[in-house]
Amino acid sequence: MAWHPGQAYGQDLRDRVLNASGSIAEVATRFRVSKSYVARARSRRHRLGDDTAGVQHNHVPLKLSGLEDVLAARVQAINDQTLEQLCQWLHAEHGVQVSVTTMWKTLARLGLSLKKRRSMPPSRSART
Repeated sequence: MAWHPGQAYGQDLRDRVLNASGSIAEVATRFRVSKSYVARARSRRHRLGDDTAGVQHNHVPLKLSGLEDVLAARVQAINDQTLEQLCQWLHAEHGVQVSVTTMWKTLARLGLSLKKRRSMPPSRSART
């Protein structure tokens, strides 16, 4: 498994870096990590006494987090509207403008769906 930017290093590498002696530059060169990684890991150990990585998050609050109940009630009341219509309603009623993608992700996170049942074959009366 390869390492990708934004992904935490493995705990085994972190332990080896923290247990290595030498300057920050020497340890960084030896383990092929950045100097800032070594400095931050050592700082975290010194400040918190913790050798594990901290929780990663982006500190950006969800745009619709305060309107989840209102949105859920709207979807339950009128379940045949499109995502675009829901976005327009939200903007008109609450002054919050979001993209269709944001609306879709929010509904998915809440476990809501605008489509209430799978496509069914046409009824006999519709076929005649």
